[in-house]
Amino acid sequence: MARIPYLDKQELAPQNQDLLARNINLNRAFAHSPDALRSFTGLAQYIRYHSKLDPRLREMAILQVGYLTRSPYEYSHHVKIGREFGVHDEDIHAIVAETNGEPTNLTPLERAVLQAARELTAAPDLSETTYNALRSALDYERIVDLLLVISFYCGVVRLLAALQIDVEDSYMPYLDQFALPA
Repeated sequence: MARIPYLDKQELAPQNQDLLARNINLNRAFAHSPDALRSFTGLAQYIRYHSKLDPRLREMAILQVGYLTRSPYEYSHHVKIGREFGVHDEDIHAIVAETNGEPTNLTPLERAVLQAARELTAAPDLSETTYNALRSALDYERIVDLLLVISFYCGVVRLLAALQIDVEDSYMPYLDQFALPA
């Protein structure tokens, strides 16, 4: 159960009701701070719709963060969102395998993206080896966007956990299909 109540659209001032156009628990909780939610949503919209980073790579990085942090909310939501952007079930299984150090059929760039997500989730630095692997395939803009995505979602999972945001029932099947580690 969430630590703060979820707000409904009618509980917000008229000028803030648009914040719940996507009526998910994350937004309903964050709406207690409308200006913060508006800024948060702006960055999330840039990441999802305006970044030049390949959307499949972006979603794989987010799923890696969600998997590592055992964030049921983030993970379940991005299984669904990832599928909309080209992530396949085999990719999700590969994320689990890569996390466990098992071989996969992922490309070197895909493996480097996941490694970057693992490194930045664990510590605030990126190894030279991982950076060089990214740099061999991505321009500077895409590197910045990738690191922004990973860092942003590292923050998101911490907010979700601290506020104990509940996974909506409609997202629970994704957790049944792709279980997080215990």
